[in-house]
Amino acid sequence: MEGATILAISPQRQPFSRQIVRDSELGFEILTDTGNRVAGLFGLVYPIPEDLKEIYRSFEVDLERLNGDDSWTLAMPARYLIDQDGVIASVDVNPDYSYRTEPEETLLALKKIKGLN
Repeated sequence: MEGATILAISPQRQPFSRQIVRDSELGFEILTDTGNRVAGLFGLVYPIPEDLKEIYRSFEVDLERLNGDDSWTLAMPARYLIDQDGVIASVDVNPDYSYRTEPEETLLALKKIKGLN
């Protein structure tokens, strides 16, 4: 949408994020949130339980290497829309990691912020 900027934030180190941007042809940048510090400020971080760590390891998912730390934390999926004045105008957070806000929902929310709806 014209006048909007998209950014993603992930605990993954930049080499991995850049690869995702290239492979998926995202068209926007992924910023690195080392140790999930920013996500933590928003209350989005949860520790991975020991039994789940073992499952990750069995699938050769190395979060320590991907994220560059040993925190074994993940952040809930969240979408924040911030208006031109820097005010959070819309928030969508879901503790279910498999849920992501649909692009159409984001476009509708942006239109509301711009007064187009």
